[in-house]
Amino acid sequence: MATTKNKLGELTAKELEAKLRDLKEEAFNLRLQQTTGQLENSARIRIVRRDTARVMTYLKARLNQA
Repeated sequence: MATTKNKLGELTAKELEAKLRDLKEEAFNLRLQQTTGQLENSARIRIVRRDTARVMTYLKARLNQA
């Protein structure tokens, strides 16, 4: 499930940090699954990586405004 840009713009800095932490944890789990040969949807890694970059961009912009 990809995160839409519109939803990210409405989140606070704390919520963005929590989302970033969740995405990084998911990325770790996906890499672990890939290593052990249990990964079913390899495209999910790319989606999570891009969502992580989006969240980091919004978070950086949010912190620069404050």
